[in-house]
Amino acid sequence: MTVRLAHRLALAGVAMLASACTTTASARFYTLDSTAAGDGAAPLRRAVVVGPVTVPPAVDRPQIVVQVAPNRVEFDEYNRWAAPLSDSVAIADAGDLAVLLGTPEVAVAPLANFNPAYRVTIAVQRFESILGQAVLLDAIWVVRSVADDKTQAGHSIVRENAPDLSFDARAAAHSRALATMSAEIAAAIRARAERAP
Repeated sequence: MTVRLAHRLALAGVAMLASACTTTASARFYTLDSTAAGDGAAPLRRAVVVGPVTVPPAVDRPQIVVQVAPNRVEFDEYNRWAAPLSDSVAIADAGDLAVLLGTPEVAVAPLANFNPAYRVTIAVQRFESILGQAVLLDAIWVVRSVADDKTQAGHSIVRENAPDLSFDARAAAHSRALATMSAEIAAAIRARAERAP
């Protein structure tokens, strides 16, 4: 083997190695969807704004956080949320409330020139994906009537089974958990509207 041929083979090997090192798995991006179904109740003709929404720092990141053992989580670099989690929760909740209240006048804060009758704030305490088991949503929410500044607080703890290990299944389970919380918020809004003069 000539020196020139050996040199070319070495360069080809280096090029192949460099190509292999730069090839990585592409990331997948997930959203939270509005999944609530109307219950046939009369539409509530009141505007509602959702936000702000806060989430725990441990899950406030693009990577989906998975609890793999007690006291241990992993950040999955290749499975990520498509938007900040606080924004995604607010958007999904607003979509659910629009269906549950039967009104298109549900928006995510802040929104200029939008005068809501009710403001909903949400403080997510836990937003967990437990590997091969379930997802857990633990959130405290407050409905505030703009007219009289009266509030009603609630605490939603929702566990949705997600034995499927796929991230699609986890995102869908989180969406269902948010819909359950949204139903509790919608009930509080309706109850406050019935008491309003």
